[in-house]
This record gives sequence, structure tokens and C-alpha cells, in this order.
Amino acid sequence: MSSHDVVIAGVGIHPFGRFDGKSAVDFGRDAVTQALKDAGIEYKDVEAAYCACMYASATTGSRVLYNLGMTSIPIADVEAACASGGVAIRQAYMAVASGMYDCVLAFGTEKMPKGFMDPSQIFDKWQIDMGLTQNPAYWAMLARRHMEEHGTTPIQLAKVSVKNHRNAMNNPNAMFHTPFTIEEVLNAKMVCDPFTVYMLAAPNEGAAAAVVCSRKFAKEHGVRKPVTILSSVHRTTMHPWFRGPAYSWSTREDNPPLTVIAAKEAYERAGVGPKDLSVLEVQDTDCFSEIMFTEQLGLCPVGEGGKLVDEGVTEMTGRTPVNTTGGILSCGEPVGASHLRQVHELVLQLRGDAGVRQVKGAKVALGHVFGAGGNCAITILKR
Repeated sequence: MSSHDVVIAGVGIHPFGRFDGKSAVDFGRDAVTQALKDAGIEYKDVEAAYCACMYASATTGSRVLYNLGMTSIPIADVEAACASGGVAIRQAYMAVASGMYDCVLAFGTEKMPKGFMDPSQIFDKWQIDMGLTQNPAYWAMLARRHMEEHGTTPIQLAKVSVKNHRNAMNNPNAMFHTPFTIEEVLNAKMVCDPFTVYMLAAPNEGAAAAVVCSRKFAKEHGVRKPVTILSSVHRTTMHPWFRGPAYSWSTREDNPPLTVIAAKEAYERAGVGPKDLSVLEVQDTDCFSEIMFTEQLGLCPVGEGGKLVDEGVTEMTGRTPVNTTGGILSCGEPVGASHLRQVHELVLQLRGDAGVRQVKGAKVALGHVFGAGGNCAITILKR
């Protein structure tokens, strides 16, 4: 089977936010049930499943799917911090591309605690004691370095927040729907210079799912609008810039950034390039990250991500819209579900089913996530 004969037959989502009285299992069941209905298949047609989660307890995937039936299929939980959903999609993609299975579920579900993520899940005690293990600290340093080297401005950062919160007004599955002006973003409570509270994402709760299958299976089951997976990539870091203090300083600082490495593989496997992309969902746990990652994904040269924002290229009406859902800034980040949310949106865009968020004529789409431990995942889809 050609790797390009793997498609997404259906997608589902549980809204992102805070939901007292509902568990990660509840969220996951809702998203999976939607995805199966969207694909027009039954759970008995599924041959394997991968559940992305980080904070959920052991055997979360099994507990989600036992609500739908105990069919003895292999069910595995996978975790790669913010890139967990990308790994679930990749495992499903490889399972189908190899010919082992015809129909596989990939889903992510999470119920995150409020506040900053617990650094003890990621770092050793000595690293925590040295500092720099809370997310906004190292994000802020990356932003300040970019501002110093390339002239990126606080206004450009604020414009990303304004754009994404405006996009979220048309996304019922986002956590936040309030638009902001540039002045409101800049004058909000400072969290970690240069980031104000409206420039940072919040951990939260939610789930999303996708049915991944062979093109042959989709045709046999009358799938309405299958979307082709052109490539699904997961890479881990080659140098220590992404976090500090690092385990080792022996890695080379001049190695390419991880997203550059992952994007190169993703583009080569997909047979497309940055200029072919119609719409992107990109990691924006802070507003600078969107600027940095659009550069590293090849939308513009390094140092010109702020210019891309100023020129409106990444707006809904721009040449290459980015984060039409409102991104992580507006949707929040239940980490296991985050990339599956991106995939949900991109499938809708490529089908022409995104409603008021629809990017006209969308043909090729890219989802990108980047997380702790130096995990980056990229999925490229085609109509």
C-alpha cells in the first residue's frame, strides 16, 4: 500500500474548557463517538486504537473504549507531552500504511489541573531547584532573544493574540471567545516579560478523535469525504535550547531547530512545500511561539515572522491562514487532545465544512505541535 493511501474518514471533538462533573473518560467517549458517526462506521469496524494522554491515569484508552464495547482490539496509551496527539496519529497512520490494519482510531483526552504544569513530571529535582522550569520563563527568554536579534516587537506579539482570539469567536469548541484590542493585550497583567496574561495559553480539559483507515476501506464503507494523510512525523530534539537547565551541554548549538528537522521530513514525505499550504494549525502556547514556528516551518525567513504578522499573511483572509480555530491561545491545551483538535479543524477545512471559519479553496493543510522533552509532531493532510 502506498503511504498516501491512508486517509482520515471521520473526526470528532469534545469542546475544550472546564467541565465539572465530567471525566477524561467522558470526554474521550464523546469525541470517539462523534468520529465514528462522522465516518459512518461502527466501533466493531475498528481494529486498533491509540489514546494520547499525559495527565490521565493508566489504561485511559481502554476505559474510554470499553464504553463502546469490549472487542479485544489492541488499545495503547501514548505520551509525548504536548505532541502526544501527534504520536497517536502517527501510530495509527503507520499501522494502516503497513497493511497490518484497515481501520484504526487515534484520539486524545485530558483533564488538566489548573495553573502552570507541574515541572516534576518533566524535570529532575535539581533542575527545578535551579529554576527556569516553569513554561513562561523559557518561552519568554526565547522571545526576548528573538526581539534582540531580529527586532520583533511587543506589538507584533500582541497582534498574534488579537488574531487568534478573534478567530476563536467563530469556534464553538474554543475555551475563550472574547476579542481583545492590541492595547488590551499589552496592558493586561504581566506574567513573565514580555508576556501578559492574554499572550499565554491555559491548560484545560477536552478531547478529540480521528478515524484513520485505508482508502480501500473508506471506499467500501461509503466514507463521504476522506482526507489523505500525506505525512505524519514525530521527532525529538538535537540540542538543548528548548529547555534549561539541560541534561547536557554536549549537544551542538548549531544543529537545526527541532521543528525545522521535523518539517523537512514531513514536506519530503508529503511531496509538498511551505508554498503549497492552504491553512495551518501551529503550536502557540504563547504568542511568540506562533511567530517562531511559522519561520521554522518555512513560511518566511528566520527573523521575519513578525513581518508576516504585520502584513496580515496569517490572518483568516491572508495568503496562509494560521490557527483558524483560535489556536491554543484561545482553545486552551489539554495536552493529549491538542494535536487531534488541530487535525479535526484541518479535516473540516479540507472538506469545506468549516463554516464561517472556512478558508476558500483549501487543498493542503499542516498541523504542528511542540512539547516538553523536545517532542515535535507534524501532520500534513490533503483534500
